[in-house]
Amino acid sequence: MTGPGMTNPADPGGMTPPGAASAPTRSGLSRVPWQALLLVAGGIWGCSFLFMKLGLQSFTPIQVGFGRLAIGAATLLLLCRVTGTRLPRGPIWRHLAVTGLLFGSIPFVLFAYGETRVSSILAGIINAATPLTTLAATLVAFREERPTPDRMAGLLVGFAGILVVLGAWNGIGGGELPGVLACVGAIVCYGIAYPYSRRHIIPAGPGPLAIATGQVVMSAALLVPVAAGEVLLGGGAIRLPIAIDTALGMLALGALGSGVAYALNTQVIAVVGAAVASSVTYVTPFVAVVAGVLFLAEPVSANEPAGALVVLLGVAIAQGRIRRPRRAPVSAAA
Repeated sequence: MTGPGMTNPADPGGMTPPGAASAPTRSGLSRVPWQALLLVAGGIWGCSFLFMKLGLQSFTPIQVGFGRLAIGAATLLLLCRVTGTRLPRGPIWRHLAVTGLLFGSIPFVLFAYGETRVSSILAGIINAATPLTTLAATLVAFREERPTPDRMAGLLVGFAGILVVLGAWNGIGGGELPGVLACVGAIVCYGIAYPYSRRHIIPAGPGPLAIATGQVVMSAALLVPVAAGEVLLGGGAIRLPIAIDTALGMLALGALGSGVAYALNTQVIAVVGAAVASSVTYVTPFVAVVAGVLFLAEPVSANEPAGALVVLLGVAIAQGRIRRPRRAPVSAAA
């Protein structure tokens, strides 16, 4: 599902910068093994769901989404300054506005709202299905991939995994359903954004870090009127005092999740390509579960990790990492 010119469709908060494999960025990261960078990025993105939960202790979902994007934009602009990377120029900004909405503004608010109703563990597991929504959007809306048996089988297995995660046989509680739908809506946004980026942004070729920075800047800018409107309508009251863990969670969510992890994943894509970088999918849900249990004492139902494994199996089949058994062709003599 990934390949040259297509981004990694597996990151936990839609935070992977669009870009094909290119020359490694001019930084100390080029001296660090890409496997270590991949694990660190996956760990950061897995913890993003914990950080969102902490931010929601004092801020609204809109404020959490805007705050992480504003901090992330500042971090990426600083990285551009340090590495001498220039921001994109010209008409590409129109497309960055679209991907800014679909990669950041809308899904970040949806995930934050979702976590007001569901655990960070469940949100992290649902996010692991992002490659499946990307494939579905590519097959249906963009028609850039053929519906091969492996891809269709992967979609079906992944969908079954989501049903296992939700414990569909027990029904979904009325209070939890809006949160689940919000998280699913977020990964649908990601699924549409990736093929759109591949078609309209990647060919412009300004480089992954430049695109990532422009995209996050646009995401933050597009949420400014929304955040301001919430305050003017009286719905944006911040719950005071702001606890230390809340402040640190927001800082980590923005600077690390929407900033540093972008740079790390950019380097991985530059060294080994987007296809290998997509293996971060298998790291983030595990980290999200461990972080939710250790730091938030969230309960885990047996069906959630079991369903997560089924989802990841579907992703692996759809990406061609696992081949379905095929019968050997019957010889002419036979």
